[in-house]
Amino acid sequence: MRIGILGCANIAKQFARDVAPSRKVKIVAAASRTLDNATAFAKQFEIKQAYGDYESLLADKNIDAIYLPLPNSMHAGWAIKAAQAGKHILCEKPLALSLAQAQSMFDAARAHGVMLLEAYPYYFQPQTGDMLKTLRSGRIGEVRSMQASFGFTLARPDGNIRMNPELGGGALLDAGSYPLSLVRLVMGSAPQSVRADSQWAESGVDISTTATLFFAGGRTAQLSCAMNAANFRYATIVGSAGTLETEYLNHTTAVAGDNAVGYLPSSMRLRAGIANSVPFEKISSPTGSGFRFAAEAFAKVVKAKDFGAIDRAAQASLDIAATLEALARSAKSGRTETVDGR
Repeated sequence: MRIGILGCANIAKQFARDVAPSRKVKIVAAASRTLDNATAFAKQFEIKQAYGDYESLLADKNIDAIYLPLPNSMHAGWAIKAAQAGKHILCEKPLALSLAQAQSMFDAARAHGVMLLEAYPYYFQPQTGDMLKTLRSGRIGEVRSMQASFGFTLARPDGNIRMNPELGGGALLDAGSYPLSLVRLVMGSAPQSVRADSQWAESGVDISTTATLFFAGGRTAQLSCAMNAANFRYATIVGSAGTLETEYLNHTTAVAGDNAVGYLPSSMRLRAGIANSVPFEKISSPTGSGFRFAAEAFAKVVKAKDFGAIDRAAQASLDIAATLEALARSAKSGRTETVDGR
C-alpha cells in the first residue's frame, strides 16, 4: 500500500521512522504547509515526493491512502477531503471532536468507496490480540468491571496544541481517548450513561479527568486521564472468575534497553481464580511498533476489501465519539449524562 503523510509534526516523524522498514506499506509522499518543511521531512525519511500543501498530496494518483496526524480539530475536514479524492484514511485518535463529525467522516468514506480507520497503535499490538483471546476463553468469567488510565506531563505546556481548546486539546480527548477505547474494546458497546469530574487549566481545557461509565447489566468502568502527572498507563479487567491486568502500550520491545528509541516491555498478567492466593501468570506476546502494526493491518484490510472489519471498527469509533461527548457534558454540568443514541 502506497501511503502519503498529511502533516510533518513529531508524531508523523515517529510514524515515518517506524513504518520505513515495512515491506507491506511504503511511504511515498509527505505534505506540509510549506514546501521547505515537507522537503526536509522527505529527505530525513527517504521519501520520494514532497508537497508544500495538503491538496497536492491528495491529488497524487500514485497514493493509495493517507496517514492523518494533524491536530484533532483538523481530522474531520481533511479526512472528508481525502475520501473525496479517493484515498483510504488511517486517522490519528481521537477521530473527531464530536459524534456528528465522526459520522460525517464515515459517511464520506462510504460514499466514495474508501476505508477510514481510527489509529490507536496499541489496538494492533499482538498483546491486545492475546488479551481478547484470554477474555473470550472465559478464564476470568464474565467481565463485571474495569479500570483504565493514561496520563503524562506536558514538558512545555505553553504553546502546546494540547492546551488549546480550539484545536481539540485537553486531557480527555488527547489522553482519555486511549483508556476509553480500551473500555469500549473490552465491554463491546458504549455505556448507557457517564459521570465525569475534571480539573481545568487557565486555557479552558481539562488538565485531568476522572469518570465512571455505566453499562447495561450493571457493569461499570472507571477511567482516569491527565496531562499534569507522571506517566501512567494501566488497566485492570475484573471478571466473575478472575482478573486480567495490562499496560496496553502503543509500542513494545522484549527487553528494556534493547530499543534505540526507548520502547519498553508491556506487561500483561492473568489471575485465573477468585482467591488472592491464586498466583498471577505472565502472558508474553510478540513486540514491535504499534505504528507499523497499524499501517500493515490497514494495508491488509484494504487489499482484502474487508469492509466488514472496517464497519465493526467504525461502530467502535462512533461509540467512543458519543461517549467522549457525554463525558465532556458531564464534566461541565456536574451531572450524570446519558450517551447520545445509546
